[in-house]
Amino acid sequence: MGLTITALYAGLLALILMGLSIWVIRGRGKYRVGLGDGGNPEMQRAIRVQGNFVEYVPICLILIAALESTKASVYGLHALGIILVVARLAHALGLAGAAGTSAGRAVGTVGTFVVLLAGGVWCITRFLGP
Repeated sequence: MGLTITALYAGLLALILMGLSIWVIRGRGKYRVGLGDGGNPEMQRAIRVQGNFVEYVPICLILIAALESTKASVYGLHALGIILVVARLAHALGLAGAAGTSAGRAVGTVGTFVVLLAGGVWCITRFLGP
């Protein structure tokens, strides 16, 4: 059957990354910034939101894939995937319109950390066995 659950969430997260990438690309055109952020706060925000996404999502997907490969609970895997997708959307939307602290950013950070912690501990316990 393969890693079908991981594939679902990888696909959804890829679409979110496309949106974040388009945000950066549009900013580059609008502000005429070819490399870096040009000192523009809007570009800095877009680049960091995209960067934060690519810093956290891969390890989360690796955890989900590792767990799926050990035939972990389908419900648990979907819970991790749903939390991750919602968290990353909340984080991006929370930072899209406001610099600094926002509810979306907080939800996104906490949700991502829940996936990291739960997925990491779950992987370790799968390794250690019953």
